[in-house]
Amino acid sequence: MIQIAQVLKSNGADGEVLMGFRGVAPDEMNLQEPVFIYFDGLPVPFFIEKLTPRGVSKALCRLTGIHSLADAEEIAGAAVYADPSTLDREEDEEELDLDALVGWTVYRADTKEAVGTVSGYEDIPGNPCLYIGPAAVLVPLHEDLIVDIDEDSRSLTLVIPEGLL
Repeated sequence: MIQIAQVLKSNGADGEVLMGFRGVAPDEMNLQEPVFIYFDGLPVPFFIEKLTPRGVSKALCRLTGIHSLADAEEIAGAAVYADPSTLDREEDEEELDLDALVGWTVYRADTKEAVGTVSGYEDIPGNPCLYIGPAAVLVPLHEDLIVDIDEDSRSLTLVIPEGLL
């Protein structure tokens, strides 16, 4: 699953929420498929009952099971995930979606040991970098440094220059 949105805030007293979409436009959502919000480390499925776009990257949404202001406030700030195969869009296989890498485990190519998880990124033109590990070390993400990308296990194996960590 990839993160597609963030619940920005509640909207009104009937459980509607404002979502900010990342890497996907609201109109690319397949409303027949669930989205997921993690509770206690487990993905909980929700269906989008109503979606009203607000600009290019935001939308007012009504989710199944969210019927009150209290329910909406409980999920405010939560990340929203979806199975990429359920989105109504064509993926560019050549380009990495940096948003999708947040939460992935990063391994060193030379020692095969985990160095941490991706906590964010800097999309510097021509030199994208990932924040990795508990110390949030900035590591370049150049195609020559990528050894393996495993979407199933959400892991990324990189050649990490000596002394960077």
